[in-house]
Amino acid sequence: MRVILAGGGTGGHIYPAIAIAKGIEEKYKDAKILFVGTEKGMENSIIPREGYPLRKINVRGFTRKASFKNLIALKESLISMIECRKIIKEFKPDIVIGTGGYVCGTMLLTAALSGVPTLIHEQNAFPGITNRILSRFVDKIALTFPEASNYFHKKEKIIVTGNPLREEFIDITKEQGMRVFDFDINYPLLLIVGGSRGAKKINESCMLIAEECERKRDFQMLHMTGESQYERVIELYREKNIPTNTSYLKVVPYIHNAPYAYAAADLLISRCGAGLISEITVLGKPSILIPYPYATDNHQEYNARALEKSNAAIVILESELDERTLLQNVKYLFDNKDKMKEMADNSKKLGKADATSSIIKIIEALLYS
Repeated sequence: MRVILAGGGTGGHIYPAIAIAKGIEEKYKDAKILFVGTEKGMENSIIPREGYPLRKINVRGFTRKASFKNLIALKESLISMIECRKIIKEFKPDIVIGTGGYVCGTMLLTAALSGVPTLIHEQNAFPGITNRILSRFVDKIALTFPEASNYFHKKEKIIVTGNPLREEFIDITKEQGMRVFDFDINYPLLLIVGGSRGAKKINESCMLIAEECERKRDFQMLHMTGESQYERVIELYREKNIPTNTSYLKVVPYIHNAPYAYAAADLLISRCGAGLISEITVLGKPSILIPYPYATDNHQEYNARALEKSNAAIVILESELDERTLLQNVKYLFDNKDKMKEMADNSKKLGKADATSSIIKIIEALLYS
């Protein structure tokens, strides 16, 4: 089996593609995988580190307003379709799979027009414009959230699979996670994740929770600030005389072994990217979700509302976020174990640990049926 995976820009587009690639290789030992990305995306560091070949095309996104930049983007898209056609002729893929990013549109459209079987995977509850356009051309559409089906016209193409995850997110136990971070298994753990770059409003709104953790010590706290904000957040802790590296409270710039942190957590405060949502639902974790207000098409709020509707999460908009509101919600959940258990169970029901195998079944149906 020869497979091209097109996805780039952010980890949210790249890691699902890697999970699909690994799943294909596990089942088809002679599979050949090629990733296609751009010069500027995170794929340039992630894909080579995972050991896969990467071809790059020159493409950019369109702006939402009429602009000269859109003429440049159109020109680059037409040129990049020639590049994509060359890649297809050289690699001779059996199927082309898109997981998002600017590169996905050009590569999938070229493949579809060339008669190559195609599949797109939409991670978010509100699909981006690229995938909505591509849906008219590709053979199948895999979704993480059932709600996303409302935005696609050709329902017969749609299969809800969930979001493909790296295997380690499924296999690690809570006890293993607690040991890695040297926390006490007898006390609940609050994990705060603002993203790799951090979330200023979330970081600043956690100070009352940290004070509560320091004063009562009846729960534990792991706070990932984001590397760019770490020094500033540490200064906030110092101003309030709160220690940042104890057996019960730890503040870190970044969590490199994230699967262990998620496994250890009893409750999460986080943004609502599709990848993180998929991880916490597969693990069955209750959460307080704070959507990034400037996400494209406000897709993070759509993701969060999907969990809220199923009573798996509490959603707080950033415009409504402050220290006291956040503390009140944390205390409410930690003081109501039955509510936490209900949210955890509902979260687990939404998770799809078999997303990768579901996508491989779609691939096989396209190629061998």
